[in-house]
Amino acid sequence: MADAKTYLNVPYAEKDAAKALGARWDAAVKKWYVPANKDMALFAKWQTESSVAQLSNEEPAKPKADSVVGGTTRSSDKNFIAYDGDEPPWD
Repeated sequence: MADAKTYLNVPYAEKDAAKALGARWDAAVKKWYVPANKDMALFAKWQTESSVAQLSNEEPAKPKADSVVGGTTRSSDKNFIAYDGDEPPWD
């Protein structure tokens, strides 16, 4: 179990708080994780049910079929003109 990492979902705005509690950054996965010697209860707000992953050749957990992977962002500005790539919206 020494090679297991418990990954966290830490928003960027809360990275300093997670780091202060002892979380570490995994640059290869680009996620924060809890080292084996730390109390997991401190990191409860950032844990998910599929946050434990082995450092081996296992693939990361796949998202559920009904989860949203992408989406559309709309501007709240009524004068916004989307750029479709054909010709610039200005001129």
